[in-house]
Amino acid sequence: MARRIMFVQQKTGYDTDAGPSFIGWVEFNRSWKTARVHGRVLHKFAGFDSNFYDHETGDEFWLSGPKRDRTDTRYGPRNTTVDEDAREAYEAFLAGAPLPGRERG
Repeated sequence: MARRIMFVQQKTGYDTDAGPSFIGWVEFNRSWKTARVHGRVLHKFAGFDSNFYDHETGDEFWLSGPKRDRTDTRYGPRNTTVDEDAREAYEAFLAGAPLPGRERG
C-alpha cells in the first residue's frame, strides 16, 4: 500500500468546509480507490463536495495533498489538526521538503 500525508476533511453533517479536518498518514491500495485512515476504510467516490466515502457509515470525506500555504479548504484556513505521527514530515514539507513518497512529483 502507498502511504501518503494527506489533508482529510469530513463533509457529511457539516456546512461547506466546516467539518473537522486533519493532516495525517493515509494508506492507499494499488488502484488508489481505497484509503485507510484513522481506522476507517474509505472508497473513491465521484460526489459533488467529496471524493471518498465510508461504506459502513456513508460519511463523505475530502482527501487531498496538503498545501504549503495551509489553505487546504476552499474558503480559507480552518482549525486543521496534525496527527502526531505525521507532524515531523509535515513540518519539513512546510519548510520546503517534498512530501514522503512524492520526491519526484
